Amino acid sequence: MPGLFVTATGTDVGKTFVTAGLIRAARRAGRPVEAMKPVLSGYDPADAASSDAGVLLEALGRTPTPEAVAHIAPWRFAAPLSPDMAAAAEGQSIDVTAVVAACRARFSSDRLTLVEGVGGVMVPLDAHQTILDFAAALALPVVLVSATALGAISHLLTARAVLKARGLSIAAIVLNESASSTVPIDATKTTLARFCDEPLLVVPRDAGEATFDSVYAALA
Repeated sequence: MPGLFVTATGTDVGKTFVTAGLIRAARRAGRPVEAMKPVLSGYDPADAASSDAGVLLEALGRTPTPEAVAHIAPWRFAAPLSPDMAAAAEGQSIDVTAVVAACRARFSSDRLTLVEGVGGVMVPLDAHQTILDFAAALALPVVLVSATALGAISHLLTARAVLKARGLSIAAIVLNESASSTVPIDATKTTLARFCDEPLLVVPRDAGEATFDSVYAALA
């Protein structure tokens, strides 16, 4: 397996947090690992360290220099919008074929490559293609990250159905506990287990190394 594609049920549910946790777990396990967030919107070069690319670089043990950020996130846009809109705001468009090729160039049997998407499964990348199309082109096993707040179950089952309809393999579903959730995370997991046959992995709010070591082990 050359890598994993990390996507989510929506924006700000914890993709980067989970991806960074997996990077650190892989490194602790002694496995070479690379990561990409090929398309990044809402990027401020003056605050590179706090960007998604910066967080992934920190997990990789690298300094977020302009060169390092460009390597991990080749397509960067300032506006915090969907990629198609963020690119258009700068008079640009995203060549999804080029994005796919850039990711494939990082694949190697000697290491694990984690590719993090943007927003949720159906976020547009260009005028016609979405994150789902991008994931299908890469054909990597998918790690689907979900929040646990009220409403998350419907969002998760919808995203799962869309991924499976495209023939994508879901390696695991990660339940990243929402800070504002009034729903017990174990109750959410129990409900989802009736509908999902993929591993359901829980990441509580106080997740540390042991949690991500377990998540990584389930995926390795």
